[in-house]
Amino acid sequence: MDHVTAQRALLSVSDKSGIVDLATALANHGVELVSTGGTASALREAGLTVRDISELTGFPEMMDGRVKTLHPVVHGGLLAVRDNPQHVASMDEHGIGAIDIVVVNLYPFEATVAKGADRDTIIENIDIGGPSMVRSAAKNHDAVAIVTDPADYAALIAELAETGGATTLATRRRFAAKAYAATAAYDSAIAQWFAFADQGQAFPDTLPLAFTRGAELRYGENPHQSASLYIPRGPAARGIAQAEQVQGKALSYNNYNDADAALELVSEFRDGPPTVVIVKHANPCGVATGETLIEAYQAALACDSVSAFGGIIAVNRPLDGETARAISGIFTEVVAAPSADDEAKAVFAAKKNLRLLLTGDLPDPARGGLMVKTIAGGLLVQSRDGGNLGQVELKVVTKRQPTEQELADCRFAWTVAKHVKSNAIVYAKDGSTAGIGAGQMNRLESARIAAWKAKDAADKAGWSEARTTGSAVASDAFFPFADGLLAAVEAGATAVIQPGGSIRDEEVIAAADEAGLAMVFTGMRHFRH
Repeated sequence: MDHVTAQRALLSVSDKSGIVDLATALANHGVELVSTGGTASALREAGLTVRDISELTGFPEMMDGRVKTLHPVVHGGLLAVRDNPQHVASMDEHGIGAIDIVVVNLYPFEATVAKGADRDTIIENIDIGGPSMVRSAAKNHDAVAIVTDPADYAALIAELAETGGATTLATRRRFAAKAYAATAAYDSAIAQWFAFADQGQAFPDTLPLAFTRGAELRYGENPHQSASLYIPRGPAARGIAQAEQVQGKALSYNNYNDADAALELVSEFRDGPPTVVIVKHANPCGVATGETLIEAYQAALACDSVSAFGGIIAVNRPLDGETARAISGIFTEVVAAPSADDEAKAVFAAKKNLRLLLTGDLPDPARGGLMVKTIAGGLLVQSRDGGNLGQVELKVVTKRQPTEQELADCRFAWTVAKHVKSNAIVYAKDGSTAGIGAGQMNRLESARIAAWKAKDAADKAGWSEARTTGSAVASDAFFPFADGLLAAVEAGATAVIQPGGSIRDEEVIAAADEAGLAMVFTGMRHFRH
């Protein structure tokens, strides 16, 4: 059947926005309205004639509304195959009338959880009859139209007007697909609450995640790949996915990925001094703090001005006009900030392709949650790396104690190294990165690359020496041999921060002592693959 003329509609909604307009359109086409509880009251208040569900079933709503639509008269009217003689005979025998349109949205379970309701209230907001009706109607979409999203009311009203009160098979199929996705996401939210909140499971036997598509992206990492952004259905930290885009062309897959890396790193400094992070290909190429945002930007840029071209910038303070003008001095893909003043927005308005993202409050870097990575045939799931130096006791393992400044630089370098792809080496001095070595197959090469970048930066800036001289160096994992440490010594580092834990720790410590370094162990590793 392509066109099905609607004669009876069942309406039962928690979200009543737009329901009166839809019911009015249905009534104008001669459709009988059947409804439940609050929905029926809302329609009657609007002057519509409504038949109570209890009149249809012959049973009153009972048990505080828990039982009202779970009845053969309802589900028979939904599931009956209209051109099956046996089904038609059963309907005639038991006085079951066909239901042609079902309009249902479910109890607000997710909203109830989000507002911190008690357990009994949460349980009461698990809808039973609603999902049952949705699934029955969607299964029989050859004859029944199921509408679960108020955003679809206008399309249904338009189709009824165009067809003289009928629904088309194409629309019914589209609504059915959407309906099953809605019940799947609803059940996922309930399963997540039971597993994570109620039962306290870190890794349940079944991982019930549900996401809603946000932006459809032009392509993925490469033009031959397709991509979309998906937003968690349940509670989640605000981040790049929820940021307000003030201007600029649409974000690409790589823009999202890089902007997320920048935001995650700058969030480590959300309670610190003005900080600027510059990211290229998901790795920081310059990070600095300063008395002002413009000072921090200039120091971050000086770390690696070549890589910063076409980069992503994140700041931990409201963006001001002076800093915006400095950023506009080179080509920048994306700038993410908690907010921006009118002057900064006006400066960027002249850069039509630059994307300005306003994130609001920065996410908590120590928050919980899961990280998911696809592999062939499955998913790898782990808890977020919320580790920080506030959770560990630093252990000085060398004869020389670090100075107060060296210790501050160690902490800064360590925080940045957490966000650099392994193997990671980060030199830092006076609250600014001096050189960053990322993603090498051995730690020695990362140390050398970071030192080379620092020297190159000094040459470009006309400094008398690289900022690695007198710096602190952080390694995301232990030095397996003394060679990586000695490369840092050659670069001029005077202090080292690393996890420790190598079978050759004593050899590395001896090398540090011989070079006069101060070295601290964290006992915490930050691999980032």
